[in-house]
Amino acid sequence: MVYLISRFILRPLFLLLFRPHVSGRENVPVSGPFIIASNHLSFIDSMIIPLMSPRRVGYLAKAEYFTGTGIGGWLTRTWFTALGALPVERETHRAAQASLDTALTVLKAGGGFGLYPEGTRSRDGRLARGKTGVAWLALTADCPVVPVGVIGTDRIQPIGARWPRPHRCSVVFGKPLTFPEHRGEAGKNRARREVTDTIMEAIAELSGQEKAGW
Repeated sequence: MVYLISRFILRPLFLLLFRPHVSGRENVPVSGPFIIASNHLSFIDSMIIPLMSPRRVGYLAKAEYFTGTGIGGWLTRTWFTALGALPVERETHRAAQASLDTALTVLKAGGGFGLYPEGTRSRDGRLARGKTGVAWLALTADCPVVPVGVIGTDRIQPIGARWPRPHRCSVVFGKPLTFPEHRGEAGKNRARREVTDTIMEAIAELSGQEKAGW
């Protein structure tokens, strides 16, 4: 219910404030599990992408966002729940695998899950080489990956900025990628790297970013 309310309140608000140019929404599968793999320029990416997606997309968020007390804690918890965020403990030695396990649960239930293969926000606007967790997830769940390019969100909320500010941005959903030639090869390093690089090439084409460290 909270998520449905967000579609009627948060989405129009974001459209009004940031006037995003959105294209390729038809590329998101109408049913079944799928992965959104995007470049990462700003904290606000995890809000704009799921709000502009035609289907619900789950993202990971720090568990602390869901455990606050008082009015502030309730507002934060409600906000992230409305966006479809999923809590995860990030400071444990199993944080990376726990994140992938959470994502796999969503996908096995037929839902959508979003992640950033770079692993962190870009500080110089360039696109870093992707980590292979996205490939492991795609091959294990045997589902399509929709590459996404976000442009201009770093102008809305630069790294270090506490609050967003009005500015236009773009969200481009690319054609879904599948990897039948690597089916059953989630445990192979070479297969994971090839799949990851293919996904990152698609993201680079959509975002127009210069590559760094490839």
